[in-house]
Amino acid sequence: MKILSIDSSGLVATVAVLEDDELIAEYTVNYKKTHSETLLPMLDEIKSMIDLDMSTVEAIAVAKGPGSFTGLRIGSATVKGLAYALNIPVVAVPTVDAMSMNLWGSDKLICPIMDARRNQVYTGLYEFEDGNYKVVMEQDALAVEDLCEKLNEIGREVILLGDGVPVYRGQIDSLLKVKHSYAPANLNRQKASSLGVLAYKYIKEGKLETAEEHKPEYLRLSQAEREKLEKDGKA
Repeated sequence: MKILSIDSSGLVATVAVLEDDELIAEYTVNYKKTHSETLLPMLDEIKSMIDLDMSTVEAIAVAKGPGSFTGLRIGSATVKGLAYALNIPVVAVPTVDAMSMNLWGSDKLICPIMDARRNQVYTGLYEFEDGNYKVVMEQDALAVEDLCEKLNEIGREVILLGDGVPVYRGQIDSLLKVKHSYAPANLNRQKASSLGVLAYKYIKEGKLETAEEHKPEYLRLSQAEREKLEKDGKA
């Protein structure tokens, strides 16, 4: 089965094509450009490099959120348009779940963190038990202090990754009592290939959507919505 995988949920834009258990191509950019500028050119470049006939793609996997509101909307709109045009299903994968697949097979507790601003992170906890992927804590928006408290309660060695690491690393180092480490540069951001691997699992479980059904999952209100509520509350 051939899957096109797209993730624009954070600072990174990443696109991959997978066929069964093989990664055919992956294009990842972490630079100061908006995803609206990079995503479709990246896809066009992959199509050209591997002579991809889009009619052979059987499903499109996408990071459904949480993450950047703008990035999620761009990714969602791109995927909805492609899925509708090709008449194929969408596989919507939680962003943080997909990031945990970067560290497949680790014997440590895996904790992706994305900067959600206001001293909060989008996070979740994962492990690989006897080679099986397991969600220990579903993705959520938590204060950094609350996450560290939970990790200390669990008491296991943990490895952290994600764009929240450089933002909150000092705070994490001071709050975490358990042994912890950080993923290296090649594994510490979103990877469309990891998203695609988890999407295969979702497909086997029948977790598919139509283009019309798909929508991002933000977990939090946008900044504009929060500011409006605060303003209305004061009024």
